[in-house]
Amino acid sequence: MAGRRTYRTRAIVLDRTKLGETDLILTLLAADGSQRRAVAKGARKPGGRLAARVELFSECDLLLAEGRSLDVVSEAALVDPHPGLRGEYDRVSAASAVAELARLTCYEDAPDGFLHPICLRALTACEQAADRAHLDVVVAAYAWKVLAHGGWRPELATCCACGDEAVTYFSPAAGGALCESCAREVAGAQPVAPGTLAWLRALLGLTFDELLAAEIDAEGALALLGLAHAWAATHLDARLRAWEFYLGAL
Repeated sequence: MAGRRTYRTRAIVLDRTKLGETDLILTLLAADGSQRRAVAKGARKPGGRLAARVELFSECDLLLAEGRSLDVVSEAALVDPHPGLRGEYDRVSAASAVAELARLTCYEDAPDGFLHPICLRALTACEQAADRAHLDVVVAAYAWKVLAHGGWRPELATCCACGDEAVTYFSPAAGGALCESCAREVAGAQPVAPGTLAWLRALLGLTFDELLAAEIDAEGALALLGLAHAWAATHLDARLRAWEFYLGAL
């Protein structure tokens, strides 16, 4: 590493890809909200110096050495391993969906101070959720909040096509809520109950603490999760495999 410029950052481990026999490529959400990719040498070796310090979902304090294409992890210390996510199928699946969306909404050389703290809060909320319904609410809320911040905020109060306040349908492609008349012209528009639209507004406006304390049934939470998945997949133009897995993990 001699001669390489080094820098220190806190970061959340969003993804890990195998490299060679013992190394990993880490996809990181840095403290400034930018995406970083770095090689953790020997991180797959049992008992290796980095093995337990760069686990998925962990927040780490990293010393990175700049490389030509990928940086290299020189040192790593755990800040918050999020132990409550380990060993529980639903929580791991929910955290994986959060991490997948975080990876798709942060970019290299594009700092954004909103992204790191909200991802940390969502992962902590996945630890705190009392049941599967509240896990669904946490994941859905994270999606709506991050995408709205990125410029993909749905219109929920009035029909996004004509402005009518009597909205009973929803379409990611159209941009949000629709009245019955306009919905006839939009392929794939889904009927939604007024309560569902109210919940969508709540996911955007309430804090995670407020959402964790709110009462919601499993069916309603799953509907919100499905709408969030459709919105994210449409506007990010991506297949969200971790989300699909989580939706199927019932």
